[in-house]
Amino acid sequence: MELLCIQSQEHPELPQAELKAVIECEGMNTKINVITEGLVILKEISSENIDDYYKTLTKRLGYTHEVHEIIKKSSIEKLDNDITEIKWNDFICDNFSVRVKRFNSDIDTVSVERKVGALILKNSENIKVNLTKPESLIRLVAFKDTIYVAIEKYHLNKKHFEEIKPHKRPFFYPGSMSPKLARCMVNLSRVTEGDLLLDPFCGTGGILIEAGLIGCKVAGSDINWKMKNGTAINLEYCGIEDYRTFNLDVRELKMYEKVAGVVTDPPYGISTSTGDIEGDDIFKEFFYAISDNMKDDAYLCMASPHYVDLNPMLNEVGFELVEQYGIKMHRSLTRIISVIRKKI
Repeated sequence: MELLCIQSQEHPELPQAELKAVIECEGMNTKINVITEGLVILKEISSENIDDYYKTLTKRLGYTHEVHEIIKKSSIEKLDNDITEIKWNDFICDNFSVRVKRFNSDIDTVSVERKVGALILKNSENIKVNLTKPESLIRLVAFKDTIYVAIEKYHLNKKHFEEIKPHKRPFFYPGSMSPKLARCMVNLSRVTEGDLLLDPFCGTGGILIEAGLIGCKVAGSDINWKMKNGTAINLEYCGIEDYRTFNLDVRELKMYEKVAGVVTDPPYGISTSTGDIEGDDIFKEFFYAISDNMKDDAYLCMASPHYVDLNPMLNEVGFELVEQYGIKMHRSLTRIISVIRKKI
């Protein structure tokens, strides 16, 4: 069985990296087939695992817009016949709609949606079309001459990333990370439900919110007591109860238990407050402080400016760089997302 993922194209690498990280940490037995940027198929999934994998992906992913179970692989020439042969009452209980997504294809989406909808109605019983709030979404994805016929069984909540933007939370401070990137970084740290995740520069709590929403226990600290308190306010606003927050310099941090993952965006630049640490030293001090608080198999996912070379510091502390991605912020700044782990 196969799952089809329609991914964001706002970054060329992060959506696939996030998907691979989730597959890895959740122990999913599947193969990834990248059709084109924004379109990925997960192949060779057993019937026993398909439902659990589907639920997990829709709960966790940030840079994926939709996940669908593939019913049939068709083509422009064979589409009408293939649609007719499918036993639609096995997939649709009450009502449905048909939507077409194109990748490098020039098919007429409106006419195909109407034609396929009519064929489904003709070859099924006791179902109807509902274009506003359908119980079943039939998603046709056209790539060149190939058409994937799929159904959405579990909905990925894309509205969350709009509704929980930093300025819409009870406690706001300028410069906070977007929820989508925060979710991606949490996933890149390979944590799973029930794991303890730490953000030692928690700011307004955006990273901890995303970790908490996928079922992690979360802990955050900040040298600014207003940030520590604001994080708690935002976590409770999002319904996250299993958390602790601390007003501490990262160098004083001694966790009550070693953490399964660290995800953070350390402060940098002239507008940030870092106590008495100046320049690149904040990163070196951070690596030394955080190492003893991490489990041996824990990952660290962090953001940093492009002009800071982390590699010499990582080698000195005993960390190794696993993967790295750049996000262009503006002309003079590229944000680097690094995934790091202890050397074995």
